[in-house]
Amino acid sequence: MRKPVLGILGFSDGDKAAHEMLKPIVQAQVDAIAEALKKDGRVDVVVAEDIVHSDKTAKSYAEGLKAKGVDATVFAYGVFAFPVFSVIAARYGKGPFLLAAPFNPDWPGMVSMLAAGGGLDHEGIEHFRVAGDVNEKEVLEKIVTFAKCAKVVSSLSGQKYGLIGGRSLGMYSTTVSMQDWQEKFGVDVEHIDQLEIVRKAEEVDVAQVEKAYKWLTENVGKVEFNGTSFTPEKLKTQIRHYEATKKIIEENELDFIGVKCHYEMSAHYCTQCLSAAFLNDPYDWDGAKEPFVCACEADSDAALTMQILNLLTGDPAIFMDVRHWDQENEVMEFCNCGSQSTWYAAASDDFKENLAKVTLYPALDLYPGGGCHVNLQTKPGKATIARLCRRKRGSEERYYMTIIPCEFVELPKEREKLTTMEWPHVFAKLPFDHNIFLDRFGANHCHAVYGDHVDELKMICKMLDVDVEMYNE
Repeated sequence: MRKPVLGILGFSDGDKAAHEMLKPIVQAQVDAIAEALKKDGRVDVVVAEDIVHSDKTAKSYAEGLKAKGVDATVFAYGVFAFPVFSVIAARYGKGPFLLAAPFNPDWPGMVSMLAAGGGLDHEGIEHFRVAGDVNEKEVLEKIVTFAKCAKVVSSLSGQKYGLIGGRSLGMYSTTVSMQDWQEKFGVDVEHIDQLEIVRKAEEVDVAQVEKAYKWLTENVGKVEFNGTSFTPEKLKTQIRHYEATKKIIEENELDFIGVKCHYEMSAHYCTQCLSAAFLNDPYDWDGAKEPFVCACEADSDAALTMQILNLLTGDPAIFMDVRHWDQENEVMEFCNCGSQSTWYAAASDDFKENLAKVTLYPALDLYPGGGCHVNLQTKPGKATIARLCRRKRGSEERYYMTIIPCEFVELPKEREKLTTMEWPHVFAKLPFDHNIFLDRFGANHCHAVYGDHVDELKMICKMLDVDVEMYNE
């Protein structure tokens, strides 16, 4: 996963003589930020060619940083700088923008930051601020967090989402407008027929299928063939569908996908569970790879949520159904017919350790196309659940993200039989009354990654002009 790239642009006085006198003070602030970030190592830095001191330099230096491919720009203030310079730089530069000033009573850098912020507010330009010594941990962390979040937003813009199949099972919350996505997120939507999976599956090399079959049967904990709907040949069909989907991704230069599956594929060919599991995984039978977001049931808002989580953390993102409230254990049970990354079975860098906890069960009779479901129970740990949803009020439709800090817990495997034991399971402790969740949550699917990413997701939402919904606030 690449590092975020931050541009740093310093601002000075518009009077020539004053600028020449004050320039070293501004340069020291720029250098302090750049050196602290370079020493930390989590963010790459590009410094503007000089200090802004006029309308023309505000435009040209900001454009210069943008041309170098920065994800966002830090505006650095050490003295009072004309606020108009910041507004011009924001108009022509690469946002999001972070305004930074030190605590220095000798010079009015703080005044400059606030004056510039007021100007940006007047122009409706969203921005963020940080004040203090960049060498203090809290201040540095704010800048690094800003950079990480900006990278997510910057990376989304220009991506292509592959919508393989159409709306699944009549679910409104899975469908999106490609015009809205292009305008709001900069993401293009490419529609592809599911028949392409079937067609390309026939072209997959036999040796590749046999290699994958051998790898799966040697490493997966249990493979429960039943002699009818789930046989070695049917597993090989699922392998072919996975390889075909990878080919579709490659040929169409897709960045993330959703696959309809129900019922054309699951009723007449095979379930797409194997594809969902191993596309999202950081490995397959060809070795280590980057996780690739694949959402079940062509849930596009799910795919976009998962892509944000993946871009933020580098980890696979979970796709899950809100299935059951387990009153006895006081956990929400998430269980979905589609699959989730097998990495979550043990969260290990060793794929063998993860796969040892996985079972391939025959698909339910509800899916007569056959094949397997990929069962695992998610390893315990602190996690963050998230979901992009939409809510219409009158003629306006707004995106919002529900964000839930939680803790995954482990329950005996027997508990999985209360719902559908063939499917992957997540058991989560919620930090609020489960009834609040059931009363207000805007979809049947939600998504998660390990770790506490609440503040980062809030910042990403602000950058994307997406509302935030928290149930514990």
